[in-house]
Amino acid sequence: MRKLYFVFVIALILTGSTAAFGQRSAVMKPINQFVNGFNKGDMQSAMAACSEATAIIDEFPPHTWSGAGACQKWVDDYVADAEKNGIKDGVVKLGKPSHFEMTADHAYVVIPSNYTYKQKGKRVAQIGSMFSFSLNKGANGWAITGWSWSTK
Repeated sequence: MRKLYFVFVIALILTGSTAAFGQRSAVMKPINQFVNGFNKGDMQSAMAACSEATAIIDEFPPHTWSGAGACQKWVDDYVADAEKNGIKDGVVKLGKPSHFEMTADHAYVVIPSNYTYKQKGKRVAQIGSMFSFSLNKGANGWAITGWSWSTK
């Protein structure tokens, strides 16, 4: 009887771990879509990971974007800033999330990240930056509702 109880407890633990992994993977999907789209220069794919109303904080002017269409406004300003400053070939590499919280339909994820690019032909690297995301789960799955980029 004890062996059966032990097997049952282990099965419950493994089932819970598998479910948690699946939920975590679902939360990470729009984050990975956003970063992969950005890295490929496919801003349309990146923007599809955002909810309609998003809040963004980033290191270039105007530094904050919020409300309806904020992700597209950020793209427009990013492109303008990159052109102005001779920035090309930007790539973000995500590390392993250092903080992950999730309830039924809200999530918060902090990910150590690196950003490399060429500025006027010279390679530049922002190592050890932090990418923080808030997400909500809606009828179509998880979507980014806010994000911020912080350099070290």
